[in-house]
Amino acid sequence: MRLLLPSPWPLLSLLLRRERVTAMADVVAGAEAVGAPVYVAGQASFDRIAGFPVHRGVLALAARRPPLDPIRLLAGAAAVVVVEGVNDHENLGSIFRNAAALGAGAVLLDPSCCDPLYRRSIRVSVGHVLNVPFARLRPWPAALAEVVAAGFTLVAMDPAAPGTVEAVQPGRRVALLVGAEGSGLSPGAAALATHRVRIPMAAGVDSLNVATAVAIGLHRLAVPPDFVE
Repeated sequence: MRLLLPSPWPLLSLLLRRERVTAMADVVAGAEAVGAPVYVAGQASFDRIAGFPVHRGVLALAARRPPLDPIRLLAGAAAVVVVEGVNDHENLGSIFRNAAALGAGAVLLDPSCCDPLYRRSIRVSVGHVLNVPFARLRPWPAALAEVVAAGFTLVAMDPAAPGTVEAVQPGRRVALLVGAEGSGLSPGAAALATHRVRIPMAAGVDSLNVATAVAIGLHRLAVPPDFVE
């Protein structure tokens, strides 16, 4: 919730359980400062309004912004994550959390990825979906050529790749390309990558969770040596 207020997504209203008002005084003040109404309700009314039990007792309604231009996002980023076919909201939320933690400037999604603004994605991302810019990359996969043309080394994470992630020297700008855990990257997307690499793993383990793979890939390929800790 505290990440929403300074984010680019306009707050429209805030709903609190009565016993949460004091603890969330700073959030209430922030909502009032931007002219968003603040509503207070008991637990039963709160759950009826939400449509499901909300244990933390805080809900916010924010406005969606117009879609961003993915190519413009590339202009201001040294590292980006490109995601194909990820339809699990928890995995997508974790990808955004890792992107924020490891310095990715944007997340680009193919048209089939699930909505990163779904509440479960926002929760699992610990709110970082609200602050890491994202856009849909179309047409897919042809638009990947525009990522390469913008000066990015496009590194595809593929458990079946012959080379390992340690062997890649990506250069100044890197785009990490990942696919869904079941199907992996489509042949068309993989074919446009500058490199296809795998993460070395113990025998008998065929893959990692996609968000874990993103974290390892970003840490190896994109985190600058002077990254602020």
